Amino acid sequence: MSRRLNLTIIATLAVVGAPSLALAQPRPAQPRPAQPPPADPPPPAVDPQAVKALEDAIRALEERTKQAETKADAAATELAALKAELERRRGKERAAAAKVAAEKAEAERKAKEAPPEPEITLGGYAEVYYQWNFDDPDNGITNFRGFDNRHNTFTISNVALDGQLAYEGAQARVTLQAGHTPDTYYLAEPSVPGASGANPSSLDTWRFVQQAYAGYEFDVLSGLLLQGGIFLSPVGPESIAVKDNWQWSRSNLFFGLPFYHTGARGTLKATDEWAVTLGIVNGWNTVVDNNPEKSGYLQLNYANDAVAWSLLYFGGIERADDIPEGDPWRSTFDTHVTWTATDWLKIQPHFDAGFEPTDLGTSFWVAGALASQFKMIDWLYLGLRADAFYEKAASNGAGEASRIFWPVEWVASQTATLEARAVDHVSVRLEYRHDHAAGDMFFKGDVAGDGDAAPFAPDARYQDTITLGATAWF
Repeated sequence: MSRRLNLTIIATLAVVGAPSLALAQPRPAQPRPAQPPPADPPPPAVDPQAVKALEDAIRALEERTKQAETKADAAATELAALKAELERRRGKERAAAAKVAAEKAEAERKAKEAPPEPEITLGGYAEVYYQWNFDDPDNGITNFRGFDNRHNTFTISNVALDGQLAYEGAQARVTLQAGHTPDTYYLAEPSVPGASGANPSSLDTWRFVQQAYAGYEFDVLSGLLLQGGIFLSPVGPESIAVKDNWQWSRSNLFFGLPFYHTGARGTLKATDEWAVTLGIVNGWNTVVDNNPEKSGYLQLNYANDAVAWSLLYFGGIERADDIPEGDPWRSTFDTHVTWTATDWLKIQPHFDAGFEPTDLGTSFWVAGALASQFKMIDWLYLGLRADAFYEKAASNGAGEASRIFWPVEWVASQTATLEARAVDHVSVRLEYRHDHAAGDMFFKGDVAGDGDAAPFAPDARYQDTITLGATAWF
């Protein structure tokens, strides 16, 4: 029964739901009526003022463009003119350079064809000083000081005039002098008698000539220079001219050793730094020789920007003929260095020694000096020096050889020099010096003798001096 009831309900629902299903089915689409196209929007309203402003801006821009084009044309024209002017000037410069080159070539050609002009150089110097000797010798002599030997007087020490000539390889030099220095310079010059047909020779003959020589330089290595005449001695670092030294006075080594030589010398420059010199001369301080033998020396030199060094041997017979010493050969060994240690300090050691075997035994000497120069400021210098000289004279039962240098065995000195060079080519120096010897060789107070018939008698082992000197040169 239940089953029958279920079927009845299903049939009833099917009948009731049929219209609803029919209504749910899709209907066929109906065509829509055609829509008219949208109408164009109305044109915007035109602002006359805006249009006018735009037109004015266009006209202004066109005017500026026209002006810019005009300026560009002018600039292009100016640029073309400048380029043309530049090319014209360059052409003139090239022509001028070509003319200068041609003139130079012509001058060089003429210079090669024409002989060169001789080169002449003139120079000179003057030296004056005042000295006070604290021993106050009444003869006014500061003894064994060489070139500053006058007490309590203004003294013209030396006036020198120098001339040099250079012509191709040829060279010549003459230095003339006058004053107190020449008398000391030629103090050891031998006096050679003359005859009815020949003049004598002595100090007075040569005193005004400091040096005079001629030479020629050959193109060998860095140069080979041959010279002959009277020339300054190569022994020691000091010079006869005060301006070339660090002190006003010279050391005992300079005063004792030779000042000049007469003869011939040759200097070979192996390099820019090394040179060797060989000399053949009459001897020590002799223009005219006092014996028939000749002396010779060999010197080695080295120099660079900081160091100058010399090593020398000098040998020969230096005594006159017919003397108790015989004909002894004197050998001298000398070396010195000038070292520029810094911009403000220079140092100069000097050592000299020698011996002479005579018939009375062997004489010998040993000497040394140490000098320095301090640059305190640009124009003010302090020079210090100490030196000592020892000489041993030969002796035996037959007698004693005459001394070469001093009347006593040794002499020493200490020197301090303040130098001012505030003006070019002028030097003013204030110097204190102390001399000390093994025996009496200086003068003090009332000195015995008159210097003529009765020689002055030394009476002091010490002497102290203060010297104010000035030298100028050109």
